[in-house]
Amino acid sequence: MLETAKIIDGKKIAEDIKSELKEEIEKFTKANSSRKPCLAVILVGDDPASHYYVKNKEKACELVGIDSKKTVLAAETSKQDLIKEIQSLNEDENVDGILLQLPLPDALRAETQEIVDTIAIDKDVDGLTTLNLGRVFTNDSKAIYPCTPKGCMELLKRYHVETLGKRALVIGRSTLVGKPISILLNNANATVTMAHSRTQNLEAECAMADIVIAAAGKARFIQGEWLKDGAVVVDVGINAITHIGSEGEERRKLVGDVDFDSAKERAGLITPVPGGVGPMTVAMLLSNTFELYQRHI
Repeated sequence: MLETAKIIDGKKIAEDIKSELKEEIEKFTKANSSRKPCLAVILVGDDPASHYYVKNKEKACELVGIDSKKTVLAAETSKQDLIKEIQSLNEDENVDGILLQLPLPDALRAETQEIVDTIAIDKDVDGLTTLNLGRVFTNDSKAIYPCTPKGCMELLKRYHVETLGKRALVIGRSTLVGKPISILLNNANATVTMAHSRTQNLEAECAMADIVIAAAGKARFIQGEWLKDGAVVVDVGINAITHIGSEGEERRKLVGDVDFDSAKERAGLITPVPGGVGPMTVAMLLSNTFELYQRHI
């Protein structure tokens, strides 16, 4: 049994990236443009979590010198009206990136990809249009990498995690995280296995993996005893659970897809939840906005 894992501090790394971006944006805009980068966010409905996330993104934009504009639409907004709003931003020369905050309200959710695909590829700051994902798949230099997978890779890079020839296990096959992170790890010369709800003997797959990316959407699903000694564990999951406080009261807390307490006793490096991947997603959104801005100027 190894000593307790070293914690990957995603919050600190994200702050470092934002400081670097602020300096880069100041230098670039001073030398090349009369305007700042601009991120446009469309928020549909009144989901409290979505409003919270958008507020955090606006604050982060302001911190690094990116202008942000927010469009809030009612939950009852039709697909046609939402697409019309996206097309208006596509045509706005002062907008560099367009972010459609997900998830959409129930009435639109089944058509999410169709709606996302109306975002111009050169403004697809989240990297989720079908055309951009094709670029990711083919390792095209023009690809904009989806923010959460890009954040995971940046954490591995900044903690000097070797990927060449290593066994990487991705648990989850979503378009948002699982599939793109598998491609990025493959591009980084890892030997990648993608596990999902139909995978048999997941414990055996975990036991062979040098790097585990957990994006299953199940609270504390991956157990510490499943892991290979010294494995690097990146927990993308964020799940709200209820637990009983010290005085018997109900409390809500956020946990990942990995059982952190048992996993930290076996892993070599591990991300916490919160404070791991989450802050990196916002940092990569800022990075993508700046990259698109540079292409437009």
